[in-house]
Amino acid sequence: MAENIQQRVIEVVARTLKIDEAQITGDSRFVEDLGAESMQSVELIAAFEEEFDIEMDEREALDVKTVEKAVNFIARHLG
Repeated sequence: MAENIQQRVIEVVARTLKIDEAQITGDSRFVEDLGAESMQSVELIAAFEEEFDIEMDEREALDVKTVEKAVNFIARHLG
């Protein structure tokens, strides 16, 4: 299941940040490695919520700084 979540997270990140999926790994940091600006970080949260049909607490979500942390966060919310 986690692999499916990771692939979907990568697709959302690529689409939101307009970058190639090949540039994205589990260790990729949204800001430092992938160039997300503050507004794009908010867009990523919204895109994850829509893709996975979940609600992300804003404070918790802002601590999610890597692809792997996003996958783990989403997996916990999907139960």
